[in-house]
Amino acid sequence: MFKTFLRDESGASAAEYALILAIVGTGIAFAAFTLGEAITGAMSSASDCIENGASDGQC
Repeated sequence: MFKTFLRDESGASAAEYALILAIVGTGIAFAAFTLGEAITGAMSSASDCIENGASDGQC
């Protein structure tokens, strides 16, 4: 009974898929956070240009 339990690898693939999912999920979360900050900065800069009426090409 213990020999068959030790040789059983059916749960190994599920654990591998869970690990891959965790790594990919972490990458997506990091990318979304970084992209969100970049978009916030760009929108803030554009808003400042609009408010200041910068029409001389400085923005």
